[in-house]
Amino acid sequence: MLYKLLPALNLRFLILLLALTASVSTLVSSFHSTYQVQKEQLMSYTLKSNYAYANKLASATDNFLEAAMQQLAYSAKKIELSINNDALLQEEVTRLNLQTNSFNSVVINKRGIIAATSPDLPQIIDKPIYSTGALQALEQRQPLISEPYMSAAGNLIISISYPLFNLQGDYLGYVGGTLYLKERNILNSLLEQHYYKEGTYIYVVDANKRLLYHPDHERIGTYIANNAIIDKVVAGERGTATALNSQGNEMLAGFAPVAQTQWGIVAQRPVKTTLASLDLLIVEVIKRTLPMAIITFILIGLFAHFISRPLKQLAEGATTLDDPNSLTKLKSIKSWYFESQRLKLAMLKGVNILQMQIGQLRYDAQTDPLTETHNRRSLNGLLNQLMLKQTPFAILEIDIDFFKRVNDTFGHAKGDEALKALTSIIKKLSRKDDIVARIGGEEFVLVLPNENSESAFNIAERLRITVESTSMETIGFITISIGIATWPEHSNDIDQVYKCADKALYHAKEHGRNQCVVAQIS
Repeated sequence: MLYKLLPALNLRFLILLLALTASVSTLVSSFHSTYQVQKEQLMSYTLKSNYAYANKLASATDNFLEAAMQQLAYSAKKIELSINNDALLQEEVTRLNLQTNSFNSVVINKRGIIAATSPDLPQIIDKPIYSTGALQALEQRQPLISEPYMSAAGNLIISISYPLFNLQGDYLGYVGGTLYLKERNILNSLLEQHYYKEGTYIYVVDANKRLLYHPDHERIGTYIANNAIIDKVVAGERGTATALNSQGNEMLAGFAPVAQTQWGIVAQRPVKTTLASLDLLIVEVIKRTLPMAIITFILIGLFAHFISRPLKQLAEGATTLDDPNSLTKLKSIKSWYFESQRLKLAMLKGVNILQMQIGQLRYDAQTDPLTETHNRRSLNGLLNQLMLKQTPFAILEIDIDFFKRVNDTFGHAKGDEALKALTSIIKKLSRKDDIVARIGGEEFVLVLPNENSESAFNIAERLRITVESTSMETIGFITISIGIATWPEHSNDIDQVYKCADKALYHAKEHGRNQCVVAQIS
């Protein structure tokens, strides 16, 4: 349908279309490039910021745990010298619990028996304790940060403990502090100060991929599976990554491990939230750019009108060159710029010559001068028309056998007569719609529309026999070889059809000449 609209297009419209296309494409490309660059910068900045947060918190958490362990170590040295002084033991656990708010509770365990607690819980004094943290501390007898576990009261806790030894090196027990992961303590306060309502949040996982801290306290204690970032951070890796969270939102995450505990800290922010400000920025840029773009387009429209006007008048004059007044009309056109003026002069000079030569040029361009058949250029144009109309056809490539011998024996003049005689035979056997062309020295092509390989072979045989039985003046008898291929039977590509016909003709030449061969279908 587009070709039907082309005649209605004019230069002014095309200039406007080009200007609009160029302007829009430039603006869109500019906005897109700006958006992409800003997007990459924002995402890169957010990833780096989140990594910095995670790394800072991991370092701060390490420092906190180290400081907590040092507090316990200091108390342990005092307690080891007076392990049987119950008042001192109670005084020391109270100081540890209330002095820094590092722990939610503090306990002294003497060989598996609770000796002192803070907050004060007299009902469990002098009784054994079997919690995971206690058993782990008693078994390992070294400074220890336990794995998270559920207490008897249903609290998710971690235990930090320091062993007690007398002067002889005998193990006496341990002093330990607990952190309730779902209750207020220094660790929670440290993590929560980096929580942002815009969507950035921190979470902490242990070596078993269980949440130790999360802004949504209901999720603390749950396990997270199939998360590549968590897999990396619990393996001790640190860095940045883009990933989907458990709600399916794309997040920009920075992560770092806590060296002392094999915990991992992840700081992340939704991509959507990160880019929200960028979207608003692009909209504002478009609003500010649009008025100037409209003004520019209006100015281009005015220039297009004045540029196209003389060319339009010349084009209208070109359609009436057979009018006796055409020269007068051409002279009246005001060509105000160089190109249109030169075009006007060329039209005035060429209008007479064009009419005289156009007929001869058309004939010469499409005709072989010796045989007055179609030449290769004309043949290609006719074949393209057949293919556009989806009309199947057969190609017969015809070559005179031993034609060089004819030229060498009788001379080129007699050779030319033989070519003319062969042309006459081909034309006599051709139908109205058949196409006869000479494409080389002694090589002809006969195109048979609406013929298949079988019918084309029969026609080729009739032609070959006719030529073989026709005596030519001076030369006598000649023979021809014919290669046959069809479109689209052999190929949809006309060049391939030619190649198939060439192969068939070569086969005929190689196997005795004076025969017709149909190309094989590959």
